[in-house]
Order: sequence, then C-alpha cells, then structure tokens
Amino acid sequence: MLATMTHELQKQHGDMFIYEIIQNLKEIFERQAYQEKYETSRALFQCKMSEGSPMRAHVMGYIQMLKKLGFPLKDELATDVILQSLPDNFKPLVLNFNMNEINKTLPQLLGMLRTAESDLKKNGSKSILIVHEAKRKGKKKGKV
Repeated sequence: MLATMTHELQKQHGDMFIYEIIQNLKEIFERQAYQEKYETSRALFQCKMSEGSPMRAHVMGYIQMLKKLGFPLKDELATDVILQSLPDNFKPLVLNFNMNEINKTLPQLLGMLRTAESDLKKNGSKSILIVHEAKRKGKKKGKV
C-alpha cells in the first residue's frame, strides 16, 4: 500500500498498520472534500450574472460539482438558484416562469435561457416572456 503513495504520505504513514493508514487517509480526504464542497456551494450561491454578459453554464458546473462531491441539489432548488442568478433584464422571464409553474429539467432550463439571451441580443434589452399554454377548465363549447 505504501508503494502507491507519494513520498510525503509514505513518510507520514511508514510506521502505521494498514487499518490506521486507511483511517488517516479517509480523514485527510474527507476534510478536503468538505472544503471543496464549501467553496463550490459558496461560489454557487453568490453567483450573479451581470447584465449583457453571455449565458454561461458555470452555474450548472457548480451544481454538477456538488453532485460529484456527494451533495446533490434537488432540481427545484437548483432551478431557483439559477433563476436567482440572472440579471434584472430576465425578471419578466423569471416572473412568468414562476407564475405559470413551468417545470423544466436543468438542461431544458439552460436551453431556454440561452434562447432568451439570444432574443435579448436581437431585441436589445426589451422584456422576455415565456408563452405557456394553460390547461382549460370547465365544459368545452360544442358546435352551434
């Protein structure tokens, strides 16, 4: 086991039994994983896209990194974090998204935001709206 370690780790674990080595390595790497999770979640929750900057998948990158570290976000929370990171010119889109209770997967949301960004570039900074077909309740009108 020692032969596969770096020289520094070999020196640190040279006089330990295998069980002690495993426990020590587990402790070392758990601390590193916790620190990485903390830094990633901090960056994610502070993420704010500035107006006019291109839509980037870095928010998705943070979400995926947390998942790899064993701390996945539920899609609903991830969607909220993404929507909250958008600049003010996306407010109508976010409002419409929430009012119509639109349910998208994260990749679909990212695609939708890229489309909205493209529309913003074409139309200047005019408002963006999502058209969502509502389900009608009540009786259907027959032919007269």
